[in-house]
Amino acid sequence: MSTLRESTPDGGRVGGPALSVRDLQKKRNGGKPIVMSTAYDALFARMLDEADVDVLLVGDSLGMVVQGREDTVGVTLEDVIYHCRCVARGRKRAHLVADMPFMSYQVSEAQALQNAARLVQEGHAQSVKLEGGREMAPTVSRLVNAGIAVMGHVGLHPQKVHQLGGFRVQGKTEESARAVVQDAVALEQAGAYALVIEAVPQDVAQAVHRAVQIPVIGIGAGPHCDGQVLVCYDLLGLNPSRAPKFVRAFGELFTSGVNAARQYAQAVRTRAFPEAVHCYGKGEGKDASAQDAATKGANVVTLEPPTIHSRHRDVPSEGEVKRRDQVFG
Repeated sequence: MSTLRESTPDGGRVGGPALSVRDLQKKRNGGKPIVMSTAYDALFARMLDEADVDVLLVGDSLGMVVQGREDTVGVTLEDVIYHCRCVARGRKRAHLVADMPFMSYQVSEAQALQNAARLVQEGHAQSVKLEGGREMAPTVSRLVNAGIAVMGHVGLHPQKVHQLGGFRVQGKTEESARAVVQDAVALEQAGAYALVIEAVPQDVAQAVHRAVQIPVIGIGAGPHCDGQVLVCYDLLGLNPSRAPKFVRAFGELFTSGVNAARQYAQAVRTRAFPEAVHCYGKGEGKDASAQDAATKGANVVTLEPPTIHSRHRDVPSEGEVKRRDQVFG
């Protein structure tokens, strides 16, 4: 039985539209913090959506937390489209953003437009996010002019991990800090509706926030932003590995999961599971209502074989068979 009946098969939703780019801008204008998290499947999307998370990002971070890679570089467009479809089926209220993975938009503006369109059409994303600063402004402008909402990403660019020599804090010098601000301004002027700013000193994020009018969502960028984003596995305490400094786990689901799995394994090995209540049968293991239904025949539907009439053309009558034999015989 599905637990996600509220969503339509094609990734739509029931119960009203999800948050739009206009809604996010209103939050910035009204000083209301934006809550953003990554999500990679329908069940996590539903859980985060029910927690009133405003924005769900199908991030290329899935390469590290779902696929077990060392970085995000190996994630493909097909990966993101697949996971975006899953998240679209689980969320109802949250705004849905899809990451554009490495080399899906850097080759040319035409390539970026084609791939962004696939994320929107096939992945059911409301917007796309791409990494880069001033050098990506023309691409952002091309996508926006085509009708695709774009979220920018400044500061640390994880897709450049090999070029940078690791996941390193950006904007630590006056020159590099100025460059981050200039990147943010260029993306806003190109039409980006929001920015993610990652791994920069908090005063740099504050300078970016002052320099632009669109929502600025931080990750490892301090409190002077319009909102915060974390990887869902990190915020839920599902990642047993050493987390970056900026991560705070608001739960310990990995530890809880290990303990639950140990209890399950112990129950199986000692034959304590399954018990009678978990088994199907004519008597033992049924609750009172099920037993009553079985006894009284409640809610039982008897299927009778259909009556075949001669007017059904695929089932000829005896007379029709004889006439056909005379014609073709």
